[in-house]
Amino acid sequence: MDDQPRGAFPPPTESRAYPGDKVREPPLPLAEPPRSEAAPPKRSWLGGGASLLLILLVIGALVAWVILRAGNQAPQRSRFQSSGAMPVGTAKVEKGDMPIILNAIGTVTPLAIVTVKTQINGQLTEVAFREGQMVNKGDFLAQIDPRPYQVALAQAEGQFAKDQAALKNSEIDLQRYRTLLAQNSIAKQQVDTQAALVEQNRGVVKADQAQVDTQKLNLVYCRITAPTGGRVGLRQVDPGNYVQTSDPNGIVVITQLQPISVIFTLPEDSLRAVLKQFNGGAALPVTAYDRTGATKLETGKLQTIDNQIDPSTGTVKLRAAFDNPQQALFPNQFVNVRLLVETMHDAILVPAAAIQRGAPGTFVYVVKPDSTVAAQPVTLGPSDSQNVAITKGVQPGEAVVTDGADRLKDGAKVMLAENTAGGGGPADPANAAPAQDGAVNAGEAKKPAGGEHERGQRRRRSSE
Repeated sequence: MDDQPRGAFPPPTESRAYPGDKVREPPLPLAEPPRSEAAPPKRSWLGGGASLLLILLVIGALVAWVILRAGNQAPQRSRFQSSGAMPVGTAKVEKGDMPIILNAIGTVTPLAIVTVKTQINGQLTEVAFREGQMVNKGDFLAQIDPRPYQVALAQAEGQFAKDQAALKNSEIDLQRYRTLLAQNSIAKQQVDTQAALVEQNRGVVKADQAQVDTQKLNLVYCRITAPTGGRVGLRQVDPGNYVQTSDPNGIVVITQLQPISVIFTLPEDSLRAVLKQFNGGAALPVTAYDRTGATKLETGKLQTIDNQIDPSTGTVKLRAAFDNPQQALFPNQFVNVRLLVETMHDAILVPAAAIQRGAPGTFVYVVKPDSTVAAQPVTLGPSDSQNVAITKGVQPGEAVVTDGADRLKDGAKVMLAENTAGGGGPADPANAAPAQDGAVNAGEAKKPAGGEHERGQRRRRSSE
């Protein structure tokens, strides 16, 4: 028993049953009591009524808020509804001069663009101009090494002298032969042969003279000068390079800037009016503006009109010349062009803001003596940036609406705004300045009165 390890359990022994012993049966497991399912608690009718009441209160509050908000908002008026007279700005219909101007877009084009190239082959030894420099015709620009051509000139002059001597000798021999022929000392054939030799030598001398002139001309070409006046561009070749007559870029490009021209196009429908004035000898002024059309660049005149209309665009090209003293026009610059064709005198003018467009066409609102407006159809003529010429519809002296016309209809009641009651023009600053000075002086005059009142109150407090 002691040899058995601790913690080991003995093997189970079989129980023996003897006669007369009661057999013990294993106890039966206790039966669990039956589970009774609890019924769900019934909802109280008081909780459901409270929830319904809360929802009704929220809905009622929202309805009341919407009604109150709608009552506080002023009723919106339609475009043509008004409770009284509409304030409008007006201007008087006047007579004046209306220039007929044709607007176009154009490109500044120089009258001359010259690529300066060498006329002989040689090494470029000197460049005498600065890039961007203004040059005149004949100014020295560059130098090509003249030494090879000086040597060639000397050789040509030597050959020329040699042939001249031969010609002179043949002429002397011819004179001798003629003397001998007169004495019947020689045959006539010999004289004729000598005469032919003289003519041959004369031809050789002429060829030598041409060769000498050629070499002299080459020396002239070694000194490159400006063929025209203008602005020098960027240098195309540096000194030290060998230049040839076949070089495509040349040495430099000169662009004439003074005078300069602008080429622009006009529709063929406008050509008749321009030709009428141009063929009549009128000098039509042309004004060039920058890309935005706000800055005036130069003023010139129409120089020529092209001889055909471009069928693909239906336009014709025109050229205007400008003196360009300030060089405001630059080659290939995009400009806006305004060509003054003619001027209409004593035209009926209204501000451009007064022109309305609608079902009746173009019309203006004319202010009647009873402070009502009437929609008056008008026929438009030429216009500029401020005024429009009216050929039919209104008369000088009538007042037309220039501000607030979008709220009007025919027969609407209007009242003139204070700043436009005198014809829509701005108030005169000279008249407004004295009123401002008076207001300042009046304010300054009130200050001493307030000070006297304050000092009087202090005296009464001290006496008390």
